[in-house]
Amino acid sequence: MEKMNVSQTILIIEDSDDDYEAAKSALQDGKNFRNPLVRCETGQQGLDYLQGVGKYALPNRPPRPGLILLDLNLPGIDGREVLKILKEDKELRSIPVVVMTTSADERDIDDCYRIGANTYICKPLDWDSFFAAMARLKEYWFEIAVLPPVSK
Repeated sequence: MEKMNVSQTILIIEDSDDDYEAAKSALQDGKNFRNPLVRCETGQQGLDYLQGVGKYALPNRPPRPGLILLDLNLPGIDGREVLKILKEDKELRSIPVVVMTTSADERDIDDCYRIGANTYICKPLDWDSFFAAMARLKEYWFEIAVLPPVSK
C-alpha cells in the first residue's frame, strides 16, 4: 500500500469539455501536482483504455491508473455500467473510483455505492464551489488516502 505518487495516472472519464477542463485546472493548481491526467470521453473509450483493447492494445497499452474520476451521464455506455464492469473485473476492481456527477438522486448514490464506488461527489454548479470540492478531493486522495499498489 502506498500514497498516490506522481507516477500514477489519473483517468478522467468525462464527456463534458467544460467539466474536464475545470477538473484539470483544479487538480493541476499548485506546484506539487504532477500526476499524468488521461481523459476518455465515453464509457466505451474508458473501458477500452482500462482493458487495453482497440487503440489501447499492445504495444500502445497505457499505464494502469491509480485513480478514476467517473461521470455518470456518458454517451453510450453510461458511468453506472462502466462502474459495474470495473468492479466485476478481478484485475481492475481495486482501482479507486470517484463518481463525479451533477446527479444528487438518492437512487444514483445508493446504486453507485452498492456497485462499488469509493466516493460519490455531486459536482457543484459554480466555479468557486467546484474548485473547492476538487481541492478537497485532491487533498484526500493524494495526501491522506493510502492506495493499493499499481500492478503492471
